[in-house]
Amino acid sequence: MKRKIYSKLLDWKRESNGSTALLIDGARRVGKSYVVEEFARREYRSRLIVDFSVANARLKRIFNDYLGDLDTFFLYLQRITGASLIPGDGIIVFDEVQKFPRAREAIKHLVKDGRFHYIETGSLISINRNVKDILIPSEERRIPMYPMDFEEFLWALGDEATFPLVENRFDALQPVGQPFHGQIMDSFRQYMVVGGMPQAVAEFAETRDLGRVDAIKRDILALYRGDMLKYGGALKQKALSVFNAIPSQLSRHEKRLSLSNIRPGAKMRDFETTFDWLESSMTVNVCRRAAEPNVGLELTADRAALKCYMADTGLLVSHAFGENELAAKRIHDRLLLDDMDINEGMIVENVVAQMLRAAGHALYFFSNTDRTNPANTMEIDFLLAKSKTDRRNNVSPVEVKSGRSYSTNSLVRYCSKYSRFVDKAFVLHPKDFGMRGDVALVPLYAAPLLVSRR
Repeated sequence: MKRKIYSKLLDWKRESNGSTALLIDGARRVGKSYVVEEFARREYRSRLIVDFSVANARLKRIFNDYLGDLDTFFLYLQRITGASLIPGDGIIVFDEVQKFPRAREAIKHLVKDGRFHYIETGSLISINRNVKDILIPSEERRIPMYPMDFEEFLWALGDEATFPLVENRFDALQPVGQPFHGQIMDSFRQYMVVGGMPQAVAEFAETRDLGRVDAIKRDILALYRGDMLKYGGALKQKALSVFNAIPSQLSRHEKRLSLSNIRPGAKMRDFETTFDWLESSMTVNVCRRAAEPNVGLELTADRAALKCYMADTGLLVSHAFGENELAAKRIHDRLLLDDMDINEGMIVENVVAQMLRAAGHALYFFSNTDRTNPANTMEIDFLLAKSKTDRRNNVSPVEVKSGRSYSTNSLVRYCSKYSRFVDKAFVLHPKDFGMRGDVALVPLYAAPLLVSRR
C-alpha cells in the first residue's frame, strides 16, 4: 500500500547519505515492516533484511563475536542470510530490532564504517523497555509511524483524485458541492468504521466484508492487551484498566478522563507514569489541557487534566461495540448510513485526534469553568499552534461537531476573550466548506489540512 512515510524515507536517504541510521517506531501492525521492505527493494541495488523475531542464535552470535572485525562480520552476515550486498548501494534492515537490543547498539559501529545504509523497525512498547545495559546510538534518527490516514485509505481503495480536490477547496474555503461532498463523507464514514490499520484496510479494499475486517481488528486489540501484560511491568494492570475504559470515558458528554470511574479513589499522580507509558506505546493519543491558550502550549499543560483517545478509530469502534458479531454488524451499518443516534460524537472526535496526530500535531484542549460568569465558561476540543510563531495570533481553536445542527457559543466566547492569541478559528463538521462570520467551517475529512496547509 502507498504510505506517506515513504517520502520521509527518501528524504532521509538523500539528506543523511549513510551518516545516520533510521529507526521507525510505532504501535504493532501499523505497517512498518512492509513499507521498509518496499523501500529497500525499490531504492537500493542490494538489500539484506534481518527479522529478529525469527533470527537464530547463529546469526545473533556474530554481533557479539565480530563487531571488532567488520569485514568478517559482513561476510558471515551475508552467508547466513543468503544476501549479497553492494558497498555504496546496499541497505541492511533490522526488523523487530527490539527483540535483539545488541543489534541496535551495534548501529554506532556500522554507521561509522560507512559501507551500507541502515534502517531499524520496532514496536515502541518494547523498544523503550529493552534498553538495559546497551548504549543507545547517537547516530540513530527516529521517525514515528501511525495508522493510515484518510488520504492513504482512499489510495488503498484506488482513489487518488479525491484528496487533491479537497485540498483545492480548503485553500479557497469554497464548497466541494454535491454530490461530491456526500460521496466523500460516505468514504469517510467507511474510514471511521474500518480505521487505518493496514491489514484491516487491505481486507476491506479486497472484500468489503466488515465482519472479516472486525475480526482482524479484534485480533489486534487482543495483541495490544497481551503486549501490555508482557511489557508493562509494574504498570501493566493500570495500563490495561485505562485502555479498556477508553470507550466508556469518551462516550461521556464531558470527555475528560475521570480516574474515579476507572479505579475508585485513584489520583492522577498515581497514573501519570501509566499515561506516559501508554502514549509512548503509540496505542493511544493523549490530549492534555492547556491552561494558557498561547504559543508554547506544553509550557502550561495540565498533566492532571487529559483526554485519552484510541490511536486508531477503527479499533475504537471494535473496542466499543464488540459485544457480539450481530451487535457489531448493526453498529457498522448505522455508522455507514449516518444513522447513529448515540456515541457518534466520541467516534468523530477520536478520528479527528487521530488525523491531527498523524499530521504531526501534539494534542491539547482548553476548558474553563466559571459559575459566577457564564461568559468565561468554555470548552474547546483542540488547540493548534502555528509552526512559525509571531508576536500575536499563534493558536487556532478547533471545535468538532458530529451533528449537522450545532451551536458555536463556546468558540465565540473563546475568540472574544482570547482574540490576541487566535490565528484562525475552525469548526470541523459533517457539512461542506463554508464560513460563519470569522469562523471557518471545514468538513471532517479535511482535518489534516488544518495543520499542513493553513
